[in-house]
Amino acid sequence: MTPPASGVILAGGASRRMGRDKAFLEFEGRPLIARIADQVRLVGREVIVAGGTGRDMARYAPFADRCVADVYPDVGTLGGIHAGLQVARHDLALVVACDMPFLNPDLLAWFVAAAEGWDLVVLKHEQGVEPLHAVYRKTCLPAIEATIRSGERCAFAFYDQIRVRFVAPAEIAHLDPDLRSFRNLNTPQDWHAAVAQVPAPGKNGGPPAPYTGSRSLPA
Repeated sequence: MTPPASGVILAGGASRRMGRDKAFLEFEGRPLIARIADQVRLVGREVIVAGGTGRDMARYAPFADRCVADVYPDVGTLGGIHAGLQVARHDLALVVACDMPFLNPDLLAWFVAAAEGWDLVVLKHEQGVEPLHAVYRKTCLPAIEATIRSGERCAFAFYDQIRVRFVAPAEIAHLDPDLRSFRNLNTPQDWHAAVAQVPAPGKNGGPPAPYTGSRSLPA
């Protein structure tokens, strides 16, 4: 049985390469964040949108149970993870980004179930780790806070202070052999390519694009 978990969607970033808020890119006729919230809600007991400033967060309210601004602004991914994890009602938080159109609820549930006995469950592959498709336990908070206060901004700089379950691609190949779930949208070209892979009504889609690890962090 999958343990209870909160769902946290990170949003509010600069989106410099995209040139607009990625959460509101149109995908299948609605904002991308609506699609992501629906997928997260199938696994998480609540949906939290975290990141950015308080003034900016109101626009995400229709898609979440709660929206929370960064406690530590301008520190990137770590700030969003910290903010969401801090207010999560459950001990486990499933953290994803607002620009991941191909989330797989079965894979999300697998990550949550794999968290027993660990503080963090995260994919590790040849190009690094994927901190924005991962499950964090609240026990990570002291290490994250200490890392931020030290001036470090790297999203995996605190891993040596916690119990980390590194997931190998082979372990999840039965659910996502192409690692499509981890694909994110950084540029307009990424967005158009992702939209093109969604089959039109009554038609079969083409094969998924190969995973490029465009946001993975070297470990």
